[in-house]
Amino acid sequence: MRGVVTGEGDARLMAVVGLAQSMAAAHIPREAVRSAAEAARRALGGSFAAVSVWERELGRLRVLVNSGELAAGEEEFPEHEFYPVHEFPEITEFLHEEWARGGEPHAWVEVAAGPDGDGWGPGPGRDTSTGTDTAGGLRGALRGVSPGRVAALRRRGRGSCVVAPIVLHGRAWGELYVARRAGEPVFGRADADFATVLAAVTAAGIAQTERLEEARRLAFTDPLTGLGNRRAVDIRLDEALEEHRRDGAVVSLVMCDLNGLKQVNDTLGHAVGDRLLERFGSVLSLCGAMLPGALAARLGGDEFCLVEVGPSADEVVRVADELCRRAAELELGEGVACGVASTGDPIGPVHTARRLFRLADAAQYRAKAARSAKPVVAGREGGPEDPVVRLADSAASDRLAQGPERRRFRGRL
Repeated sequence: MRGVVTGEGDARLMAVVGLAQSMAAAHIPREAVRSAAEAARRALGGSFAAVSVWERELGRLRVLVNSGELAAGEEEFPEHEFYPVHEFPEITEFLHEEWARGGEPHAWVEVAAGPDGDGWGPGPGRDTSTGTDTAGGLRGALRGVSPGRVAALRRRGRGSCVVAPIVLHGRAWGELYVARRAGEPVFGRADADFATVLAAVTAAGIAQTERLEEARRLAFTDPLTGLGNRRAVDIRLDEALEEHRRDGAVVSLVMCDLNGLKQVNDTLGHAVGDRLLERFGSVLSLCGAMLPGALAARLGGDEFCLVEVGPSADEVVRVADELCRRAAELELGEGVACGVASTGDPIGPVHTARRLFRLADAAQYRAKAARSAKPVVAGREGGPEDPVVRLADSAASDRLAQGPERRRFRGRL
């Protein structure tokens, strides 16, 4: 008998390790919660598992992932599956009640129909999974707190479920839910204890994933405006041009130079200048949303850009024109100088992101020199003989990224 218990303990220990490893290997939150649900389902011998998050501000439990045998209407990654918290009071009231007594969050079991048919567990005094007496200890392991869950179990052909709170940073974050089919052995105290451990490991995995997401966000986000940064643009352009080479997708780059920022900084202070940058960033984001999948970014200082893959050059130019119009209406600054370069225009072959940058940059500086209220578009004044294209491809513009060369480049426009 001892060997059986030890074997089961070893299996559960391996399940915990497997859950932790699978979540650590996940690169995004979506993969992490899917790994948690699937690992918990296997570890507890369930047919179905789900991870839900408690959205306090909306008063609801939102399902992030469903794993295993899905019932009619269930999806692996549902967009609109959520339940009002008042229908499941244990996620809030019970947890807080237990903590107030100095206890720890603990999983509980619910059963579709016990021997008395009332759906409130297997009846007092007996744990059907172990045959042991549970008098005085039934609470927290076998509960019937939620008629909503019981009804859902019956409706979806499931016989019992174990629900474990996921606690993050000392607060109820959500729940781990594992169910078994009707007719299979119901979950018992040992399963509830094990589910509590699995939920704790899941919480640690979610916390790690959140830290990684925050690190990625900081690595690819401009801290002032919340837009993408130069690193994000470089990666997106490399991906976009690979798609262009493979499938012929149109790749467009809109470069923007915010006019009048220095004067605002010098006369009104840098705090006001930062507000101008933030305000224009919002305008850029709004206009970028007119192009599906566009990346709006701040390259640094007063320079911004949009990267777009798919829409025609004419669509991108229309959005750039709207951007110029909205920027001119800002109460601060002097509008924006805007240049556009698109593989959908006659600009010659674009094999590298660097050339697209040079073309858009040349168009932008031409717009700035002419104080143009509209975007300047590379290739639309004579194709390859377009002055913007010739300038961008000149020997001097090959070193456009260097400060002194950029000043000489500007002087040649």
